[in-house]
Amino acid sequence: MNIQSSYLHTPDVFEPADRLWEPPQLLTLPDPRKLTTSIRATAQVFEDPRSVALLERIRMVAPSDASVLIIGETGTGKELIARHVHDLSQRRSRPFVAVNCGAFSETLVESELFGHEKGAFTGAFAAKTGWFEAANGGTLFLDEIGDLPLSIQVKLLRVLQEREVVRLGSRKSVPIDVRVVAATNVRLQDAVAAGHFREDLFYRLHVVQLALPTLRDRPGDILPLARHFIEEYRGRLGYGPVRLDAQAERKLGEHSWPGNIRELENVIHHALLICQHGVLGADDLHLSSMQIQRRPAESEAPQGTPQQALEAALHGLFNKSHDDLFEQIEDTVMRAAFEFCHRNQVQAAKLLGISRNILRARLIKSREISALK
Repeated sequence: MNIQSSYLHTPDVFEPADRLWEPPQLLTLPDPRKLTTSIRATAQVFEDPRSVALLERIRMVAPSDASVLIIGETGTGKELIARHVHDLSQRRSRPFVAVNCGAFSETLVESELFGHEKGAFTGAFAAKTGWFEAANGGTLFLDEIGDLPLSIQVKLLRVLQEREVVRLGSRKSVPIDVRVVAATNVRLQDAVAAGHFREDLFYRLHVVQLALPTLRDRPGDILPLARHFIEEYRGRLGYGPVRLDAQAERKLGEHSWPGNIRELENVIHHALLICQHGVLGADDLHLSSMQIQRRPAESEAPQGTPQQALEAALHGLFNKSHDDLFEQIEDTVMRAAFEFCHRNQVQAAKLLGISRNILRARLIKSREISALK
């Protein structure tokens, strides 16, 4: 993966004329052409203020060996962020191994993660190292960590605590030195409450959390990403220069992007196949089938200012009977501010105008963070 300055836009489109323009920073997978059928995002750009803030947080936490939990919807670029964490760490010259925890059956996942010895089960004709051993000295990226069976979660917790693995069918432990970066598109706190994910494993993984905003929540990244994909795919197709017209830019900015970066990439790829005369217009962007996927919460969102929307939501709560309603509202406000500030307690407390100690106490009480943090 690389991070680089990019040609993605011209300063007169995005920046005031009197301001020195700096190109956005771009992350791409090592060989995105091998992943064209994948649902993962193949590029990540940092132009929108929320993306820039996330990039700065990554730069702060990456040099440590702390476990990282990345949270984001499908297609937001979780693997790209995990690779960037690895590239900014002291382990950058060692292996980066990416594993999708939902890709293996429950009977195979233990062997894949921890390895097995010859004869450990039917079909084990030779010994095999697991992904932990393959990543030794480097970083192991566990995507969709919430899909791991409870029985494997117990063994994963032991590996993280003991820093050693025991292959299936063996009694000998193998020391490992691996930094774990995990990712999920669901709230693991809810999975813990439902009994689907171990609380002790959650806190073991949740030393650092990186929350990836959806593409619709960072609109400043849409056009730079679109231009990147235009350059990427026009080169593959052997086209000359292609530009977006003003109506196409407006249409891209107004779409809700339920499929995030990966959806944008597919839309641009298709548009290039049908556009003419080197101009990609609004009619070339086929978004209608994706509009159907918009979540009801978005289409039914109250109109007006954020203050009016908040008042409408509060009236809805007042009309129902709730115990400790004020405390529930306070907890919601504090959790929302905590997530908005990328789980930075100092910044969240500053945003709310309260002390960090008050915020921390409420977050511990609501089980958002551990009392040990």
